[in-house]
Amino acid sequence: MASIDVAIPSYNYGRYLRDCVQSVLSQEGVDLRVLIVDNASTDDSPQIARELAASDSRVELCLRERNLGQHASFNQGVDWAEADYFAILCADDLLPLGALARAVAIMEQNPDVNLVYGRTEFVPSAFSPSTLALPSQPADFRIFSGQEFLEIFCRTGRSPIGGPTAIVRTAAQKRAGHYLTSLPHTDDVEMWMRIACLGSVAEIDAVQLYARIHEANQSAAVSNVHSWNLEMEQAFAAFFSGAGAALGQARRLHRMACRSLAHRAYWCAVSHVLRGEPGAPDLMRFALRLRPTLALVPPLGSLFSRADALDRIRATLKARLSARPTDHAEESSALRRKA
Repeated sequence: MASIDVAIPSYNYGRYLRDCVQSVLSQEGVDLRVLIVDNASTDDSPQIARELAASDSRVELCLRERNLGQHASFNQGVDWAEADYFAILCADDLLPLGALARAVAIMEQNPDVNLVYGRTEFVPSAFSPSTLALPSQPADFRIFSGQEFLEIFCRTGRSPIGGPTAIVRTAAQKRAGHYLTSLPHTDDVEMWMRIACLGSVAEIDAVQLYARIHEANQSAAVSNVHSWNLEMEQAFAAFFSGAGAALGQARRLHRMACRSLAHRAYWCAVSHVLRGEPGAPDLMRFALRLRPTLALVPPLGSLFSRADALDRIRATLKARLSARPTDHAEESSALRRKA
């Protein structure tokens, strides 16, 4: 069997840790090791980690006495990995049954593929692993060259990987190196782009991750479109000034990424104005900073390139026409809670 190492960083996630680790240990068809990296948790996480290690020899521990930050945990996992394949799984998330075997099989059959991802299903914090689906039939998948994958990234201005977990070839991860400490929220996005520089990427048509939604999520600190645009801009800048600088079309791809971010910000600003929501000035300033010509010519092409463009326009106009003036503050507050 192919081997895979899974690093699980954790900080005060004792309430989720046992289920997360069990979702990995329950995977079949692969030779497993698990490393729990506890970042000086103040809850019962260290005790739960010790119990898990005592009950299964495949579980190894790194229990820190001092919190060194999330990147230290990620990068310790990278240094620790020595199996054929590697993944980082957040302690509040879960792997569906069969997820690792599906991903590993693709890379075993396609030596040029260095990264495999699938769909992420976002679930409430109280989600029970007892509801995990039984292993499905082998799922369809699609392979992209590294160049094609980067084109998708830059054309959309966002990561096609919906969650923080992908399965990677360990040799490629070692070549790509450590996660960047300068990117608190999009470090994984920049890493996926780095790995795409080294070979092909496969997308599985199946759920490969259950990601819990709760107030302590790392991404909860980035709660609106403008904040995410800023984070993505930093990720693209870091990539194209680093590993991506050597690409033959680096300048074109970086311009494409900035254009995508600007166009999204522009239309989000328009939508915010129509819905009476706050934040439109920040979005428009961001759009014009990246693409000053938008002050003269609206990016109509990017709006109507979306398959759901007309539906989104109708929904925005309907919300504007039907909303009472007193509704706007309540509606904006609800949107922030969902984000």
